[in-house]
Amino acid sequence: MHNLKLILEREYLARVRNKTFIVMTFLSPLILVGMICLIAYLSMLNNKEVHTMAIKDDSGLFENDFKDSEDVNYVNLSDLSLEEAKASAAKNEYYGLLFIPDVQDNRELAGSIEFFSKESPSLSNLRHIERTIKEKLTNRELISRGVDISEIESAETVVDIQVQNFEGRRTSKMSNYIKMFFGGAAGYLLMMFIIIYGNMVMRSVIEEKTNRIIEIIVSSVKPIQLMLGKILGTSLAGITQFAIWVVLGGVLLVAASYFTGMDLVSGPAQAQEGLDNMSGSEMQQLLLDVSNLPITSLLIFFVIYFLGGYFLYSAIYAAIGAAVDSETDTQQFMFPIILPLMLAIYVGFFSVIENPHGTVSTIFSMIPLTSPIVMLMRIPFGVQWYELAISIAILIITNIGVLWLAAKIYRVGILMYGKKPTYKELYKWLKY
Repeated sequence: MHNLKLILEREYLARVRNKTFIVMTFLSPLILVGMICLIAYLSMLNNKEVHTMAIKDDSGLFENDFKDSEDVNYVNLSDLSLEEAKASAAKNEYYGLLFIPDVQDNRELAGSIEFFSKESPSLSNLRHIERTIKEKLTNRELISRGVDISEIESAETVVDIQVQNFEGRRTSKMSNYIKMFFGGAAGYLLMMFIIIYGNMVMRSVIEEKTNRIIEIIVSSVKPIQLMLGKILGTSLAGITQFAIWVVLGGVLLVAASYFTGMDLVSGPAQAQEGLDNMSGSEMQQLLLDVSNLPITSLLIFFVIYFLGGYFLYSAIYAAIGAAVDSETDTQQFMFPIILPLMLAIYVGFFSVIENPHGTVSTIFSMIPLTSPIVMLMRIPFGVQWYELAISIAILIITNIGVLWLAAKIYRVGILMYGKKPTYKELYKWLKY
């Protein structure tokens, strides 16, 4: 135990005192906040851009339907011929030309309208045009059939279904997306931590093996102690770095928002606009959904699955680092590690949100290579205690087994040089 503590301290101090580690610890938040500022600035420029669109309406039906807005200004070219209107729109570099022919039949007119532009128009602009024309032609068709439009409009009823569980607790329609956001953020954060700091463990092993320091170290400590010390020391260094990122990134984000005058904290303009358009009761219900989330359980199980998932994958990374002589040789072993992580993310985002308690979600939350991510995404939706107990038990047992197997590979591979190992040779090492 004393040797393990010494190795842990050595690995931790070696990491946090490394110049590259220090530089990236303080430079990464600056780069991230700079990117956010750049994206916000470009988005602001894009939102301020106003398009000019020409209209040639030979039918005369839409004279008052296309009105200028914050995004689009309309120019009427109905007095010109179609060729003249196209030439004028091209010469003045208009966004496009909407041509509505003089056709009396509504259905025939709907299929005869054309849009001319130098480049493909945005889907949102086309949908706005189509929606405006559709409403106009629909009302025109109803009037021609003797239907009173005002009666239809007065008869329209807004349906707002109130959602609540069987215990009578109300939730909003956005409840599932709120749960998915918190669960998805936890799962994605865990995946990134495993990839970044698992690779750090592997590079540390390769570095010591290449420098031939390892022969001296293993003469004093057991290989499994050395491997565990590297994993624990690197993980503590990673947690330290991540904590600095969170604090420094938050301070820089608030400071950049204050000095630039851009709203970098509230999120995208579309999301903020959606929140502004919500009624008071909807906003209150949304906040209630957030408060009803099992935050305490999510934090507790995040720590459990974070430790379980990180140690599981770090042991594999350490074993790979001990088996090879350079990072180039690790490529053949990396895909089997990345595959379950990617699979867990895809299962989480495409299966959990639709059916968090379905067969696929349940099975992948039990498989130890995917359970740390998938189960974290399921927890906000409510998971039975026995499912959590089974999943954690399987993860712990698998951790013990993988650490034992990784230690056997580490013990042999750490002293092997000059030969690229194969899966067959790794299997032989497990028998030693």
